Amino acid sequence: MVKVTIIEESDDKIKILLADTDRALVNSIRRCLMSDTPKMAIETVRFEMGTIEQEDQVWETTGPLPDEMIAQRLAMIPIPTRHDEFHFQHECPNCAELVEEDRGCPMCTMIYTCKAFGSKEGTMVTARDLNYLGDSSLEIPELYKTIPITKLFNGQMIEFYATAIMGRGRDHAKWSPVCGVTFEARQIGVINNKTKAKILWDLKLGVTAKDFTDGKLEDYHKVEELKAQLHHVGEGTEESRVFKDAITLEDIPGEFVLSYETDGSMTPKTAFNMAVKELAGKFENIEQDSKAIL
Repeated sequence: MVKVTIIEESDDKIKILLADTDRALVNSIRRCLMSDTPKMAIETVRFEMGTIEQEDQVWETTGPLPDEMIAQRLAMIPIPTRHDEFHFQHECPNCAELVEEDRGCPMCTMIYTCKAFGSKEGTMVTARDLNYLGDSSLEIPELYKTIPITKLFNGQMIEFYATAIMGRGRDHAKWSPVCGVTFEARQIGVINNKTKAKILWDLKLGVTAKDFTDGKLEDYHKVEELKAQLHHVGEGTEESRVFKDAITLEDIPGEFVLSYETDGSMTPKTAFNMAVKELAGKFENIEQDSKAIL
């Protein structure tokens, strides 16, 4: 069974150590994170057209950007995703049996509204101006409220209703909750020549001989420091002529470090759990198909 250990975690970034596994499985999880993890994103936008007169000022729904460009920007804004509260429209208990055009209820659809006016100096319309019709906890996260949508000047206004639904990254990038998804073999540092290794210790860069146990450095964070410090005695430096392979990095068989960050629609841990769940479902389907055929 694969062993999972969280090495580092923040609100939007994570590093996970996967042990007792192989490169193929880790890569499958990587692909599921990008392509199969369910996520909410704005799919349709209804722009209100017309003019409004107030305070001896006429405001018209015109602006410097085309509606299509604004809709594209809205699609990439991270929408808070709660997998236990919302469903895919085709799996929604209320909408699954309806034709696609008629689908949309509080269990599978999120609606955001926006009504903003320009100014003589210019007013930037941002994600902060989006208002969710429902639980206030599903408003755009504070960290992402500064995302710009458009800029309006005197006499210009914008009003629209944006509808978000659940989707997957394989259908459109806006439904991919992660980016920078990479993995690499976990490595350890090994001292091959104690005398020549002293060249690195004399530079006093941080890692010392005391960090090694029986000639090996296994702590992940220390190994990461060592990787950076080896550049000071690596190829292209004067010290490399003598240092050579006094200290080397070796892969640990069956252990990999998976790292990525999310767009803010969900926590990194939630993204990982959903990716694994989606991958497990695929293998279950394969098993059922195989049994039916054989």
